[in-house]
Parts: sequence; C-alpha cells; structure tokens
Amino acid sequence: MYRKYFFAVVSFLLMIPALQAQEGQYKPSRRPSEEARLFKSQAVEQEIARIADQLTNPKLKWMFINCFPNTLDTTVHYREDEDGTPATFVYTGDIHAMWLRDSGAQVWPYVAFANEDEALRKMIAGVINTQFRLICIDPYANAFNDGPTGEGASDDTGAPRNPNVFERKWEIDSHCYPVRLAYEYWKVTGDTSVFGPKWLEAVETILDTFTVQQRKDGDGPYYFLRVTDRQLDTKDRVGLGNPVKPVGLIASAFRPSDDATQFEFLVPSNFFAVSILRKAAEILTVVNSRPEIAARCTALADEVSAALHDYAVYEHPVYGPIYAFETDGFGNKYIMDDANVPSLLSLAYLDPEMASDPIYQNTRRFVWSTDNPYFWRGAAGEGIGGPHIGTQAVWPMSIMMKAFTSDDDEEIRFCLRMLLDTDADLGFIHESFHKDDASSFTREWFAWQNTLFGELIVKLVNDGRLNILNSL
Repeated sequence: MYRKYFFAVVSFLLMIPALQAQEGQYKPSRRPSEEARLFKSQAVEQEIARIADQLTNPKLKWMFINCFPNTLDTTVHYREDEDGTPATFVYTGDIHAMWLRDSGAQVWPYVAFANEDEALRKMIAGVINTQFRLICIDPYANAFNDGPTGEGASDDTGAPRNPNVFERKWEIDSHCYPVRLAYEYWKVTGDTSVFGPKWLEAVETILDTFTVQQRKDGDGPYYFLRVTDRQLDTKDRVGLGNPVKPVGLIASAFRPSDDATQFEFLVPSNFFAVSILRKAAEILTVVNSRPEIAARCTALADEVSAALHDYAVYEHPVYGPIYAFETDGFGNKYIMDDANVPSLLSLAYLDPEMASDPIYQNTRRFVWSTDNPYFWRGAAGEGIGGPHIGTQAVWPMSIMMKAFTSDDDEEIRFCLRMLLDTDADLGFIHESFHKDDASSFTREWFAWQNTLFGELIVKLVNDGRLNILNSL
C-alpha cells in the first residue's frame, strides 16, 4: 500500500514542472499562491495536471487551470465539530455567505476524486453535514451566515430571521442540491456517515416543507416582504405571491437567480424535486431502513411528476409541446427560461434521462432562440440571461448548460469558443456579460461558474471529445 502512495506522490511531483510550464504558455496562473489557497487536494491537482497536459489551446489550458480549483482555492472553509465530525462552510465567491444551491454545485465536480484523497472526502462530507444542519435551522432560507452573526439583508420585513440566516428566500432548489450531492457522494464513496440523525431530520423537514408548499391547505406560513427598488426582490399580495390552484405541484417563492417567481409553480425546480425525492427514497430504504419515510418521498415524487405532465406543458405555435417556465394551476403559464440552474435548458444536465424526452428537446430549441424573451444574441456572444441582471446580459452558465446537454460536436465547439472569447481576458468565467461587449460583465469572482467550466472540460475529455477542445 505504501509503495502505491509513494509512486502516486512521485508521479504528482514530476507533473508539477510540466504544469507550471503549461501555465506560462498563455499567461501566468491566476490561482492564489499555494500558501494562500484555502483547501488543497492532491487528487484534484493531479486531475488538473492530467487534463491540462492534453489541451493544446493555450488559453483554454490557462482558463481550465484557473477555474477548476477555484472553489477549493478561494471559498472552502473546512472545520470539524468537537466530536471530529467534518463541518465545511463554503462561500459563494464574492458574497461571504453559504447558499445551499451554490455550495452543492461548487463541490459537485470534486466528488469523483473523493476516494483518492481522504482530506477531500472529509471536506465534501463536511459540506453535506453543514447543509443538512442549515436546512433544519430554517427550511425557508436560501443562504446562511458562518455562525449566528446576524449578517444579511437587514431590510426584510417578513417573518423574524434567525441570526444564522443570511437571506430567507424560499427556493425549492435549496433543498434539492444537498440531496443530489449527498446521493452522489454515497454512490462514489459508499460512506453512509452523512445519513445519521441530522439527515433524517433534514429529509423530514424537506418533505414537510414541500407538502406545505403544495398549498393544499391555503398559503401556508411563509411570506417575504422587502423594502427595495427591484420588483423581483419582494413578493406581491403582502408577501404571499400570486395565488395558485393546488394541483400537486410545489410552490417556489423565488427562482434560482433569487428573483421572485411570477407564477409560484416553478417548473424546472419541480422537475428537480422529483429527481431528488426518488434519490432520497433510495437512501432511506437502503441505508436507513426507513420505508415509511421513503414511501412519503416516492408518493410525493409521483404526484409532482403527474402534475408536471398535466399542467406544465404548453403547445407552442412554432416548437410544438414545450415545458413552461412557471405556471399556477389555473391555466396561466410563463413561457421563458432563466439562465440560472435549475433552468429548463439544464433539465438534461440534472437528470440525463430527460435528454430522451421529446418535449424537453422542443423546449431546448425554444429557450435558445429569440422566442425566449430572455435570450440575447450580439457581437460578443449569445445565450440566456434573465431579469436578475437586466436586459441584454448573457449568463455563461447558460452557454455551459447548452454544451453539457449537447451531442453535437459543432454545437459544443461553438459554446466553448464563446466561453473563451467572453472572459474579458481575465481567465475566469463571470456571472454575465453584455451581448455586444464582453468587457462589460458582472461578478469577477463567482466560484460556481468557474468550477462549472472546469467540470465541463473534464467531462468532454472523459467522454472522448478531446478533439473538440483541441480544435478551438
């Protein structure tokens, strides 16, 4: 065993000079100095070297080296509780709070290497443990402080906020990402330590919250009001949002962009809920031997899935049947897509089985067209944005989702070229860029987008599509 680890370390050390040389082929690395990096993983460094060694485009290589470890380098704060249980807090980047969605997505690509690096495995377990603990603190919160600091948006005038809560916007995906991460971690590592009492409390909290937000017994306890100059930063009807007809779908007061929904049944997030409820049922059955809770998960997943079929489909005059972005059960539908994941475009990324759904494929064509009111095309690039930033702002996340969900080499190549051309030559992926001027962008430090870019490059190499990357 020691021989194996000795040769692994030697192999890695031999790769360092080559990696450093590769960094200099375009520009110096923009990673923090080694001593300033918040978390270090030998397995991830080996993967960076492995991938970079195969990339012949100097800028692509440079951006990959900068981006893939960005979450580890700059946002991960690993700790252990008094009993030695891992507890990891992850910043979203330039905002020093932990979003349940972002943190789950940020560490997702590193799960694949958890068996090769014990420190990395414990760090990811710590993220999962922290996420379950935070859900139990306040099931309607989307972002949390690093302890009970009371920081956050002080102008909320809704329900009293726990000092651990940074922001209290109810978003379905805040409960979905932690389960997705925990399930993948379990499948890769076989470690069941994260599925203890706090997991059971969290999953019952998720079930209770989803059930209440089906609105079968009225509006429920949640409301959100904020004094703001942004329409989508608060909810109408005195914080309750627009009425819904209880048809089995789950209401989400806010979108993954943290913008308020117009019609409360957010379709992409309901699809995501179906997926994670089935994953939770498997964990509860195999690991916890709790068939009664598993049955609740499965029944709710079946109900939401049936309701999506009955109420989320719109017959578009150009594209045929497509999925609406939002609906209310009364027959009203919002026909658009927003870049932030979960989005309609990202459905096949979150659940690969969706790729074979003809309605999804129709929807995919619609959202990447000027028939989607939040699709922009200009001199710098094209893609989906959303009302969060404003008009004519493309989110690179949408470009990456188009590449992730594509089987067409030229389409993937087109997306990659845009990603390389719209970084403002800074080596990182930004939140958004203006369709006509990539130097006009938002959020220079957005760890999720950076790590997602690295995830895409790793996937393409592992899928045997190195030829696309090296043809740029």
